[in-house]
Amino acid sequence: MTTAIPNPGLGTFRLKGDDLKSAVIEALDLGYRHIDTAQIYENEGEIGDLLATSGVDRSELFITTKVWHTNLTRDAFIPSVRESLAKLKTDYVDLLLIHWPSPDEEVPMEEYISQLLESRKLGLARNIGISNFTIDQMERAIHIAGEGEILTNQVEVHPFLQNNAVVEFCQRNNIVVTGFMPLAVGKVLEDDTLAMIAEKHNATIAQVVLAWLKQSGIVVIPSSTKRAHLASNLAAFNLSLPEEDIADIQQLDANYRIAAPDFAPTWD
Repeated sequence: MTTAIPNPGLGTFRLKGDDLKSAVIEALDLGYRHIDTAQIYENEGEIGDLLATSGVDRSELFITTKVWHTNLTRDAFIPSVRESLAKLKTDYVDLLLIHWPSPDEEVPMEEYISQLLESRKLGLARNIGISNFTIDQMERAIHIAGEGEILTNQVEVHPFLQNNAVVEFCQRNNIVVTGFMPLAVGKVLEDDTLAMIAEKHNATIAQVVLAWLKQSGIVVIPSSTKRAHLASNLAAFNLSLPEEDIADIQQLDANYRIAAPDFAPTWD
């Protein structure tokens, strides 16, 4: 049975201090239970403090974190996960991801996927997954981990980067797609086609995009610090787009990628 990833989740990339506090407290109050972080975000400790004092029982939360590529070696992997858990003030995460495949394969995939499996075996993670993996890398990861072991691949998906080949491969192989930067860091708000669709449904552009992603079977983790936006993002899941709107959004795909560090793999 596939574990359901709560949709939507709260993304916390680049959030720290008062912005992070506002985002997490407001999101939890509105009913969000999925909080997404990563070692490289350097906010696990703050999130741990906020969750510990939130009054929300740990069993209700779904916490995701990601192992940074400098911690992928056998010696560093498990200790780094234990450090993340200490910061998050929890005995386990609900989902542990490889944040990026090892640049230039400095660490063999067999080594870090085996450590990912070991983390779950040790009870440090309930579910395991990957992030920013290409189709070729996913095929190798499935071969190493076994079919049905990888819960999700977290990748950039928005109207201007629809990542269709990767999404289709995941969905054929029962891997959930988690889409980060679903609003293209605000660039969707400038698009005339999305504005027309939003006006037709008396919705916001952000709601249209999130509804489209949900109807595409994708889990989203938008980031917001404002209660009104967080509430609006939740309300997007009540919106149902007809096929003609879906078709219009599909026409916006421009292979416009935002997250492209110099160590990224060669994209599909």
